[in-house]
Amino acid sequence: MIRPEIRDGLWRWREVIAALALAAVGLWWGTVSFGIVQWIGWGMAALGAMLAFSAAQKVRFKSDGDGPGVVTLDERRVTYLGPLDGGVADLDLMVQLDLTPAPAWRLINADGNYIDIPTNAMGVEALFDVFLALPGIKTEYMLSVLQRTRPAQMTVWMAPDHKPYTRLH
Repeated sequence: MIRPEIRDGLWRWREVIAALALAAVGLWWGTVSFGIVQWIGWGMAALGAMLAFSAAQKVRFKSDGDGPGVVTLDERRVTYLGPLDGGVADLDLMVQLDLTPAPAWRLINADGNYIDIPTNAMGVEALFDVFLALPGIKTEYMLSVLQRTRPAQMTVWMAPDHKPYTRLH
């Protein structure tokens, strides 16, 4: 029997664990084999390490709880349906990404309209891949801002050649 909190932790980190297992098998093949199997092993080890790094970033992005609302992604359009509010953001019109003290992601369009999406909303993990597609975003900076306490709204990303918005609704 495994304690529930350990089981939940293993489940949350399952992709990282699987990638590390792939890297371990690859290292083993790379060190004890020869010929083509050795080269396949080194390739598996490198692939496993890259997958583990990517999966660890996703785990850091996803929150622990089930917060208010639901996030869906459909053809570069993010929809948030919350208990009190909601909205739609077209990613092609997005010029700024902020993180509010609430904590919530604030997706700001070119016309200054925005939607706030709680960082613990159901389905928010879909935003990780969306945010990675933003030109010039610094993933480690985004994850570090997400992990610490924010006394004020912080800009995580801004479109190239765009000035920050100071007046928001």
